[in-house]
Amino acid sequence: MEKEIKLTSVITCPECGYVETEIMPTNACQWFYDCKGCAKVLKPLPGDCCVYCSYGNTPCPPKQKGTSCCC
Repeated sequence: MEKEIKLTSVITCPECGYVETEIMPTNACQWFYDCKGCAKVLKPLPGDCCVYCSYGNTPCPPKQKGTSCCC
């Protein structure tokens, strides 16, 4: 039985606190995210593979599957 992979994540901007629910890509990393609140371009924190792992409430699909990362 496979674990169900969540495809949505709630991203919170560390700059302005704006919150947005986004659909995560399953076939690529998302290294940049434009905040819709303040227009800051978010980039992954050191050690994270994508913006969802850094600022989202759900890690990216590859991490959920148990693989190293989506890179």
